[in-house]
Amino acid sequence: MTDEKFEMLFWQGYPPSQGKYPGFNPHTEKARGMMIERDFAVTMADGIKIYVDIFRPEKEGKYPVLVSWGPYGKHGRSPLYAPSADVRHDLSEYTVFEAADPVYWCAQGYVIINPDPRGAWNSEGDLTFFTDQEAKDCAELIEWAGTQSWSNGKVGMYGVSYLAWSQWRVAALNPPHLAAINPWEGVSDFYREFAFHGGIPETAFVARLRDGGWSYTTTRVEDFAGMYLRHPLFDDYWASKNADLSKITVPAFIVASWSDQGLHTRGTLEGFKQIASKDKWLMVHGKKKWNVFHEQENLERQRQFFDKFLKGIDSEIKNWPSVTLEIRRRYGVGSFRNENEWPLARTQYTKLFLNASDGKISNSPLEKEAQARYIASDIGDKTQNAQFDFEFDKRTELTGYMKLRLWVQAAGSDDMDLFVAIHKIDRSGKTVPFAFCWIHDDGPVALGWLRVSHRELDEERSTPYQPYHKHQREMKLKPGEIVPVEIEIWPSSTLFERGEKLRVIVQGSDIDMYPGQIATYLHMAYVNRGEHVIYTGGKYDSYLLAPVIPAG
Repeated sequence: MTDEKFEMLFWQGYPPSQGKYPGFNPHTEKARGMMIERDFAVTMADGIKIYVDIFRPEKEGKYPVLVSWGPYGKHGRSPLYAPSADVRHDLSEYTVFEAADPVYWCAQGYVIINPDPRGAWNSEGDLTFFTDQEAKDCAELIEWAGTQSWSNGKVGMYGVSYLAWSQWRVAALNPPHLAAINPWEGVSDFYREFAFHGGIPETAFVARLRDGGWSYTTTRVEDFAGMYLRHPLFDDYWASKNADLSKITVPAFIVASWSDQGLHTRGTLEGFKQIASKDKWLMVHGKKKWNVFHEQENLERQRQFFDKFLKGIDSEIKNWPSVTLEIRRRYGVGSFRNENEWPLARTQYTKLFLNASDGKISNSPLEKEAQARYIASDIGDKTQNAQFDFEFDKRTELTGYMKLRLWVQAAGSDDMDLFVAIHKIDRSGKTVPFAFCWIHDDGPVALGWLRVSHRELDEERSTPYQPYHKHQREMKLKPGEIVPVEIEIWPSSTLFERGEKLRVIVQGSDIDMYPGQIATYLHMAYVNRGEHVIYTGGKYDSYLLAPVIPAG
């Protein structure tokens, strides 16, 4: 498979037998009030057959249909989630990874369809990811499902992560039988949010794609890791992965989290901001995504949403606020609040100025110039960084987008990889932990990244609080050159009490994620050499732009 703008690389993948595949076995069975059709063939427009598992209520009738779409395997696997993901819910053996439990949904009067996409497992054709072909296939499956004898003609999509990413692509095509979507934490910009954070290559998650559930096939698989190496700048390949969110008009219940810094947080919120749907709702939580997805109260929210748009039932959704946000205090502690929009219109974006001479942050610009230096390439020494603290003199809520403006110099190099973390420090001086990267419970408030040679901004798409970098060329530093950079810090929501501190950490390697621990992502292909120098005060207006929400 090729595209007129780039050549797609493929590799052989892994045989399904290596992935706990139960084998190809078309049959029908009854279990737990369901009629189950395994390995049912659905033929695409070009003659390729994909295989799906269909779970229908045992009682004959016409039911709405829910479709998930992802490469992990419709047959499921055990265990579904790592113990540290804190998924404590009673899920049936029919539940597949990052999807819903068919036993629950069939009992509610829904049909569940779990497909193996083109090329995945035993389905025919080449397996590709977030391509036009994949989106077209899913749209065809939706149209097929909407016209079956057991269907009422209304189809919804749902699911977490990949199962959410795919919804952006398919909903942008607006297949006629697609009536509602429920993207639960899904990237919408694969370059900026998945493969190259701030232009810095991600080296752990991308590499694991070959070892994980994306690569089981009887044919061949898109060599995502190879394409990532071949395309280090944002180009046609990366643009081809992203949906035109403005074309999405279907009703949407979108769920994001503050805790997926480095994967889904940014993209899910961008999805809510950019889709054109008249009927759309947003919920943002601060916990671990798989646990929240399977919670009973959230199953009820999903049911109310789909009952409205797939069954026409006047459910409690009529009373839903447009936006519901969790305001966090620490891991597992926070409170939800209803809002009218995202980002919050009443936000007071406040500049907090860094002082390299004493490591403090103040409300006012500094007259005296100063600099902070650290060894850029020593990832083993966690003291090699610059830290700046701001102490709150009253209770303060920060909810929204932060931006860090820095004046920087690479002493001994022509480029810099900058890693930024925002931490909350309690009155005793201890770092306050937050849920992080779906399995950790000791993470930061928020993160940001930038390779300085990628500092060029897209002026049309940037806002005062959210810089948008082009990533289309490298702008190397000259010896001794000091340049201003604007670093996007991903959205968050945190309550600080009087006497607590906000800490900004800047260093040359990953913060809160190191080789040797259970790393969900890493950036080991950095360009750092020598020292990083950060300039503050005087003509060097280095500051953090903070989203202060007025009290009351």
